[in-house]
Amino acid sequence: EKTTMARKYVIGGNWKSNGTQASVASLVEMLNGVTVDTDSVEVIIAPPAIYLSTVQASLKQHIRVSAQNVSLTGPGAYTGEIAAEQLKDLGLQWTLTGHSERRALFGETDTIVAQKTKRALDQGLDVIVCVGETLEERKADQTLNVITRQLKAVADLLAGDLGLWSRIVVAYEPVWAIGTGVVATPEQAQDAHKNLRAWVASHINPDVALNLRIIYGGSVNAKNSSELIALHDVDGFLVGGASLKPEFVEIIQSAQ
Repeated sequence: EKTTMARKYVIGGNWKSNGTQASVASLVEMLNGVTVDTDSVEVIIAPPAIYLSTVQASLKQHIRVSAQNVSLTGPGAYTGEIAAEQLKDLGLQWTLTGHSERRALFGETDTIVAQKTKRALDQGLDVIVCVGETLEERKADQTLNVITRQLKAVADLLAGDLGLWSRIVVAYEPVWAIGTGVVATPEQAQDAHKNLRAWVASHINPDVALNLRIIYGGSVNAKNSSELIALHDVDGFLVGGASLKPEFVEIIQSAQ
């Protein structure tokens, strides 16, 4: 149990660009069978955009649905983009922003991620903002510099509107641990989360820091989730590959 009951666990499942109609239907069926103690944990899954409406319509309310990304702009002449208003219209509550794959493969800068985050919040979506360092950055002892730089871009745009932080979850995803099978040690995870929370306390606001959910992503599975969730500053997970498998149920259960 956390010492502060204010921080409800968040277990996110990022399906990335995976799935077919058949596999999505069987995942929804699996998730609909899970008992979620919604007082202590929020479970949020992020399917590919093409399956969002199906999942939103067929998934029971005890699990929330998130987009994996959101447009920088409103609706209009932006072919291929999905605006925050459209996600809201579908009944979604959440979107991810700044996943390391968006940053590395699709050229999303700290500024773009911050602008997307602000736009989603302005349209009434809650946001899971992803931050994390590469292996080179960690070896150069730059972890805290990188993740605070990424989060500062968001903080600068929110310009003192502290209330918005209650609708943000920060996902710390060390890039070197995503899909590699290399997991940050519990000490590495706790350190990064603790240091990030301390930075939020001194640069944004102490109450915001106390209540901010900081979740860990990076090769989380059923074997390591219990040990990680017990850490004081780890408030849940953003699960990748394992969210497509039955072990996701075990990861949810480790948090309740």
